[in-house]
Amino acid sequence: MTVHIIETASQFKETIAREKGLVVVDAFATWCGPCKAIAPVISKWSNLDEYKDKVHFTKFDVDELPELAQELGIRAMPTFVFFKDGERLTQFSGANPPALEALVKKHTFEESSPVEKEASPVEASPVGASPVGKESSPDSEKE
Repeated sequence: MTVHIIETASQFKETIAREKGLVVVDAFATWCGPCKAIAPVISKWSNLDEYKDKVHFTKFDVDELPELAQELGIRAMPTFVFFKDGERLTQFSGANPPALEALVKKHTFEESSPVEKEASPVEASPVGASPVGKESSPDSEKE
């Protein structure tokens, strides 16, 4: 199995509706260093027997599909959005393989209910995430 590339919004919607089990969507950008760093890890996972017929790994370029990125609320790359049986579960931003793998295993091998809140602050640590659009600084977050 490989990581499937999503090229259109309709292809994305068809994939989410069609695939049974967990779908992990990687929102990436070609210029994003952390995205390039984690790509081989995701590719390796997509070929593991452990995830065969259980996890469908996909990805799309946020610069090629900006409307989809906006619809999914992508604010940093890489961001991984999790769907199960057509329902959105959670999302995770950053190139943190251990935390990402923990989420994949949680939603693959444990019962999970649709529409969980976004990943906890520990899981959602933006380590290695590249912001979308403008640069942010600690001062820009103050009122």
